Amino acid sequence: MEIQNRTLKFAIRSAKFVKIISRDLCFDVLIKQLLRSSTSIGANMREADSASSKKDFAHKVNISKKEAQETEYWLEILKDAEFVKNDDNKKELKELLVECREIIKVLAAIIHKAKAN
Repeated sequence: MEIQNRTLKFAIRSAKFVKIISRDLCFDVLIKQLLRSSTSIGANMREADSASSKKDFAHKVNISKKEAQETEYWLEILKDAEFVKNDDNKKELKELLVECREIIKVLAAIIHKAKAN
């Protein structure tokens, strides 16, 4: 499933990003939240693949969407609070935000389609 590969790659990118920029306690708390929520997106999509029913599938995809929305929140805080100083890291942060928002749209479409069927 394409979305599973996409969410896995997103989690890996997020983990690499966290490893590069982690610095102080406040920052570390935000980073841990980001890492937890970003890796949960793909994990829940894997669970959706083994869903016992269409309703269960939609529920698990919805959890992934909620985790993606939480991830977007942590990324926005990191960006808007200007925790990221290095230009290359700022670029990666912006790209992660774009990808996260795209994943949210894809997940919303999957949920809509699952509920319509």
